[in-house]
Amino acid sequence: MITYLEGVLREVLPTQVVVEVHGVGYEVFIPLSSYDRLPPPGQPVRLLTHLQVREDAHILFGFASSEERDLFRLLVNRVSGVGPKLALAVLSGMDVVRFKAAVVDSDIASIAKISGLGKKTAERIVLELKDKLGVAAAWEAASADRAPSAEARAANDAVLALIALGYKQVDAAKAVRAAALQQQGAGTEDLVRLALKSLV
Repeated sequence: MITYLEGVLREVLPTQVVVEVHGVGYEVFIPLSSYDRLPPPGQPVRLLTHLQVREDAHILFGFASSEERDLFRLLVNRVSGVGPKLALAVLSGMDVVRFKAAVVDSDIASIAKISGLGKKTAERIVLELKDKLGVAAAWEAASADRAPSAEARAANDAVLALIALGYKQVDAAKAVRAAALQQQGAGTEDLVRLALKSLV
């Protein structure tokens, strides 16, 4: 089992990276939440990993934090019908704390907004994970010092709004990140407005 990779970041895309470790380049699939925290290409990087072994391939998934990897594994191993692709979509569409809060609160509508899920999958996620997340997740979700900032909430809501308008998740996230840099502290509406200008 490969637990983590530590090396030099050689190639970066919103959904995958190449990490060189002792002259070997490893292709690693990542969620957008980890992409946001990557250094520029050529810099040292450390990614926690999950290895999926199939008959035709060994596939590495990388994460910037243990919380992201734990949630990925929980979704893949505990929710029927959810594979690595959908698990990455969850992590790309909602941060870990907000997702846990949505599950604990049975907020199916918020989970269903994540690109690629839909209402039925969201209902199944809540049904199969609510008891497993339990009291610890409820405490974490309610903890003020670990809750996402107002800026992070606004950015996430802006991405979801753009996806609802028909834009691809990767394009929406990139546009919102650029908008957030352009106008720091902007609310959801302003981020959507600025992002739309770059997407036209």
